[in-house]
Amino acid sequence: MAIKIAVPKEEAPGERRVALVPEVAGKLVRQGHAVAVESGAGVGAHYLDDAYEKVGAQLVEQRAELLGGAQIVLKVQPPTEDEIDALPEGAVLIGFMYPHRYPERVAKMRDKKLTVFAMELVPRITRAQAMDALSSQATVAGYKAALIAADTIDRFLPMLTTAAGTIRPAQVLVLGAGVAGLQAIATAKRLGAVVSAYDVRRAAGEQVRSLGAKFLELEIDAEAEGGYARELTEEEKAKERAMVEEAIVAADIVITTANIPGRRAPVLVTKAMVERMKPGSVIVDLAAESGGNCEVTRPGETVQVGDVRVVGPLNLPSALAVHASEMYAKNLHNFLELILTEEGGLELDWDDEILAGSVLVHAGEIKHAPTRELVEGGAA
Repeated sequence: MAIKIAVPKEEAPGERRVALVPEVAGKLVRQGHAVAVESGAGVGAHYLDDAYEKVGAQLVEQRAELLGGAQIVLKVQPPTEDEIDALPEGAVLIGFMYPHRYPERVAKMRDKKLTVFAMELVPRITRAQAMDALSSQATVAGYKAALIAADTIDRFLPMLTTAAGTIRPAQVLVLGAGVAGLQAIATAKRLGAVVSAYDVRRAAGEQVRSLGAKFLELEIDAEAEGGYARELTEEEKAKERAMVEEAIVAADIVITTANIPGRRAPVLVTKAMVERMKPGSVIVDLAAESGGNCEVTRPGETVQVGDVRVVGPLNLPSALAVHASEMYAKNLHNFLELILTEEGGLELDWDDEILAGSVLVHAGEIKHAPTRELVEGGAA
């Protein structure tokens, strides 16, 4: 008997992505699974109902009907309380869960005895790269951040030689050289800016330089015995902080990307630094949703501090909903291959480190220890 996979329309304000695009839905249908999609689920990402019907997916008008008969439910955003109520006991739910933001929903999913996998908990190991939704969506966010910066600043990014004289290129500084930061670097370079970047991980320097950007680091001999790196002294750390501050003050555009899942983002740019920046400068803070890397960031707003604008965008992947949905759907499909058998059944192998690492709730228990501590005070 075919596994029933349901894809509801996302209800979160401003969310345009869909968990399954027609191409991936068709793959699941060809593998023998029954895919049901809520009518209109893909409209925000320009995937219309007839595209799902053409690949063999069933369109369902009523959400209660869609969810009530589902064995697996695929989501982008965490489920609403109404969606949790509509799910049958024991159903498998997969998507971003943000348990630190919605502990009451986690408790509700536990009480409903759902099996919940959080895509943000997928281990960062080689075998799980094709399921790494954090990275796929960060790629979108980094790209879009550079475009927002270019659109917000009142100057060209590239150097231009014109009859009216030469226009000097904009100076862009990217703080954080993870997936989002690297994509922001690459995009700003394509737009013609002079780009510098900083990351606390010195190993990131090679990736930054490979994109044609300058990596900020002090000329410090930090080698210890055996070829290992020693910890920097307090004096060296102070010099490094001063170096970064001067780079912030000198930049026309600063893009910050430092995020720690489940925790408040670290403050990298203080109000005093913003006040020292050049008139007309722009900061785009990709960590706005988790508190911001800039002290003055306000989530979802553009703040004016003197003559500097600080942009705090929310849910940037939704702004490029077509490709963000496509990549996310492929992440989900690769994850599903871990739990769907060739015979068309559902099998959860808890010896698999990917499943064991990404499960949030199972069989009436919160399996993720930090979330259990948050919801139950550490009760087993």
